[in-house]
Amino acid sequence: MDLKALIRDIPDFPKPGILFRDITTLLSDPAGLKYSIDTLAAKVVDLQPQYIVGMESRGFIFGAALAYKLGIGFIPVRKPGKLPADVHCVEYALEYGTDKLEIHKDAVAPDGRILIVDDLIATGGTAAATAKLLQEIGANLVGCAFVIELDALNGRSLLPDVPIISLVHY
Repeated sequence: MDLKALIRDIPDFPKPGILFRDITTLLSDPAGLKYSIDTLAAKVVDLQPQYIVGMESRGFIFGAALAYKLGIGFIPVRKPGKLPADVHCVEYALEYGTDKLEIHKDAVAPDGRILIVDDLIATGGTAAATAKLLQEIGANLVGCAFVIELDALNGRSLLPDVPIISLVHY
């Protein structure tokens, strides 16, 4: 299936000069969504994850669906103040400024096998920050999976040395 045909390009969003890859058109296509989840599942099953970690917010969409497909748990990584129990927090650099992500301290047992899932990897900052959070809670990162990878931004260079799977490359 040609997933690129289901991903809409929106020029100058969220600011001039940015070409935004909009997945809402992929999500609304039943065959495209099913193909995305089924293909990701086939590509990551051999990594034997016990949990999927998805980052707020589009990582929740693909991560939860993939966890369901694989019959494993889903762990959310959220913006500050959204998780009710004790959390680990990491601050990371954005293009202009910084942001923070949090995970529950007890989200996974030590050495739990984790797969990070998000809709897109661009500069890699969010995924790298999530990998750092997982390290802080003693989890075992077994890989990362993305629907879209923006190759020119080389975000994978910030990630640990684990398998990185992307369905669509731009």
